[in-house]
Amino acid sequence: MAAKLKRTRSQQKILNLLNTIQQAKSAQDIYIELRNRDEALGLATVYRALDALKLEGIVKTRTLANGESLYSCLKEDKHHLTCLQCRKSIPIDQCPVHELEKQLQRSQDFKIFYHTLEFFGLCDRCQIKSVNPE
Repeated sequence: MAAKLKRTRSQQKILNLLNTIQQAKSAQDIYIELRNRDEALGLATVYRALDALKLEGIVKTRTLANGESLYSCLKEDKHHLTCLQCRKSIPIDQCPVHELEKQLQRSQDFKIFYHTLEFFGLCDRCQIKSVNPE
C-alpha cells in the first residue's frame, strides 16, 4: 500500500464512512450519508477527496455497466458478474489474474494498488425472461 499521507478532514470523514459501511457506494450516496450523519461536505469536495484517496491507493473504484462509479476501501480485489438487464452484481470468489498482476509489477516497475475484473451479460432470471417475456 502507498505511504500514509496527511489527509484532510474531508478525506478522513469519507474514509471513516467507507470503513464503517463495509460496502461500495457512489459519490452521491457518500455525500447523502455524510449529510445524514451531520458531517456535511459539498459534493465537489466528496469527489476531490475520493480522487485523492484513490491516488493514495487506499480507496478503489468500480464502474458499473451504467457508468456509475462505486467507491470502497481497498482491502482485497473483488470481481463480479454483472447483469446488463437487471443490474444484479454477483461476486466471483476466484481471481485468475493475481499472478499476472505480480508479473506486471516486476516487469514494468509499476506499483499496482488494485485491479478489477468484471464480466457483463445476463443473469439466469433475465435469460429466462428474454426467452419467455411476460
